[in-house]
Amino acid sequence: MNTPASSRWQLHALGTGAAQAADLGNAAAVLERDDAPLLLMDCGSDVPARFRAAYGRLPAALYLTHLHMDHVGGLETLFYELYFARAAQPCRLYAHAALVPLLQARLADFPRLIAEGGVQFWDVFQLIPCTRGFWLDALWFEVFAVRHHRAQSAFGLALPGSFVWTGDTRPIPEALAVHAARNERVFHDCGLHANPSHTGLEDLPREYSAALRARLMLYHQASDADADALRDAGYAVLAPGERVALTPPLPVDELAG
Repeated sequence: MNTPASSRWQLHALGTGAAQAADLGNAAAVLERDDAPLLLMDCGSDVPARFRAAYGRLPAALYLTHLHMDHVGGLETLFYELYFARAAQPCRLYAHAALVPLLQARLADFPRLIAEGGVQFWDVFQLIPCTRGFWLDALWFEVFAVRHHRAQSAFGLALPGSFVWTGDTRPIPEALAVHAARNERVFHDCGLHANPSHTGLEDLPREYSAALRARLMLYHQASDADADALRDAGYAVLAPGERVALTPPLPVDELAG
């Protein structure tokens, strides 16, 4: 098997928009290794179709940052596609343990998912609850709480040495001081205007150093015009369909703890 350093790593943005930004697509991204999808991050309503168009198949592993419908609304579609495709292996679904009861109530409790019955939501997903992080293909991914709507309701993801994906969040300098301390590329929620659940342009210089701001790549805008305004302000902005080269993740034996 290839080592992390011998592989080519990319983040592929399937969509980059806020809930109302249909043209930008629901915010979701895929970690690619040597052009193959390794991990899908979030699954809004348009994400299964975008994933299939990009890769010609369904995802084998999925991480959920939080349970707002623009991030999980595609799970029902994905359930049916996996079930009727008779997938040989269930899709691994990673979610923070605090989200599991809500995920069960929101998507998995319906008693008759198909007309004939006899099928559970979890028949096609392998749920893997996590707190500090999780393993996937001999890689350790760090999971951390972000600031979105209410405490313990949303969680970012980091692959040490390579990237941080914040999910939806207010500024989190205390979390990035830990999880982006190795020069990782930081993909950060940021619209043109701040609100109680999302970062805005005015937040960035107040909360983050110039060195960290240079590593930010912003997503989750309300429109193309807002994305262009962030670019005009000097920030890198992720575009739908864009692939961003990543540094290889750190070998596991270099990680502390």
